[in-house]
Amino acid sequence: MAARPRLKDVAEYAGVSPKTVSNVINDFEHVSEQTRTAVREAIDALGYRVNIAGRQLRQGRTGMITLAVPELDVAYFSELAKHVMTEADRRGRTVLLHQTGAVRERELAALRGFDTQFSDGLILSPLALLPHDLATRDRRLPVVLLGERSAEGSTDHVGIDNTRAARDATEHLLARGRRRIAVIGGAVRGRQGTDRLRTDGYREALGAAGLPFDADLVVPVEAYHWQDGARAAAALMERAAPPDALLCLNDHMALGALRALHEWGRSVPGDLDVVGFDDIEATRFSVPSLTTVAPDKQEIARAAVSLLLERIDDPDGSPVRDHVAGHQVIVRESSGG
Repeated sequence: MAARPRLKDVAEYAGVSPKTVSNVINDFEHVSEQTRTAVREAIDALGYRVNIAGRQLRQGRTGMITLAVPELDVAYFSELAKHVMTEADRRGRTVLLHQTGAVRERELAALRGFDTQFSDGLILSPLALLPHDLATRDRRLPVVLLGERSAEGSTDHVGIDNTRAARDATEHLLARGRRRIAVIGGAVRGRQGTDRLRTDGYREALGAAGLPFDADLVVPVEAYHWQDGARAAAALMERAAPPDALLCLNDHMALGALRALHEWGRSVPGDLDVVGFDDIEATRFSVPSLTTVAPDKQEIARAAVSLLLERIDDPDGSPVRDHVAGHQVIVRESSGG
């Protein structure tokens, strides 16, 4: 039986150093595309496989990382989890999935590594943590935050520019001639959470168009679920001067709003335009199909896993990183697409 190829064999075949091969396997930056291609071709040619168990034993690691999200029945988080698991698997890691329910105690437990040693690091999407929680956390557990940064400058972070994204969506509605645009799930006051940042983007777009901001058109909700969007849309339809467009701060609320508008006999996009956020799969199949802001979930997952593995390998080796992933407004039938 032929000997199993070693990392050193890959290096000799590709004409590079063993360290370079390791950098390519771990997807580190600062490796040229030409070198990366040569190493991958050598890996394929030799049939090299990473000895994950041996590497973990030598490094004192489990090979597992934790992903903690608020709610798996909110499609954005389940779709994001799929991308994280795919990327982690590509990098030879296993993902432990934890649902926090947006409860601070559960988010704190995840941040503490559940007081055990079963995970090498944490990717966390927090909703309930306070800035103090992150600023004073135990640094022995590598952490990457998703969503909005709660402790500026203290923890690696991956997200989109929520203010710019909401401004882009509002500008799309304004270009369609809409002038009374309501924000379902918005917030005028409070700390810089997603709702506040997206409302700020909406206000920026109105200001740039020379339109006044009307706080009565910003409708807070209890949660970002189907029924919250439906209730908010129905309440807006009861007003003497209802809006002519809805900017819903996630797709679940937007789809709930579409149902409520149908029950009220309102046509979309005739009487109103509706725009959501997150580009979940269901938005392609609703009637009408939903215009939505699409964050690059694959990029978010790739950046989060990469930043976490780099931090696991070298906890103090680099300053705190803040990766801004891309987004785009995908125009569908609910706003004339």
